[in-house]
Amino acid sequence: MSERYGRADVGRAVLRAVTAAGVLLSADIHLQLWSEGYRNIAVIGPLFLLNAAGGLVVAVALLALPYRLVALAAAGFGAATLAAFTVSATVGLFGVTESLAGTPQRLSVVAESVAIVGGAVLTLVRPGVPARPDEPRPVHGWRYGARVSR
Repeated sequence: MSERYGRADVGRAVLRAVTAAGVLLSADIHLQLWSEGYRNIAVIGPLFLLNAAGGLVVAVALLALPYRLVALAAAGFGAATLAAFTVSATVGLFGVTESLAGTPQRLSVVAESVAIVGGAVLTLVRPGVPARPDEPRPVHGWRYGARVSR
């Protein structure tokens, strides 16, 4: 890495990549399950396909845009997906009761947990801190969710 980038910048980039991987894994699992037969379930089928498409959009945005709002969307995606799975596994959701056993289910819980934690940390971490003390701070902080003033 160049001198221009500090450890915090590299850490945020790695965390963004790991969070995006969690979102993509969750989306991939839903797409795979949709193609293996969930598409034939009345409400759940379209929701699985919507989850796969939404996960792809969130993951690409997370990698391309350094905004806190996108990180918050990743955490929200993971939380909503995990909440729906929990409801489905406990009391049932739209007539479907899911099992907690199985590789896709376990991978999904891990992927969504990564999305929640990574998205939350990226939302809360203070971006835009200069790598060196003599480096100027960004004047416009809108891309980080709040205006930075001097």
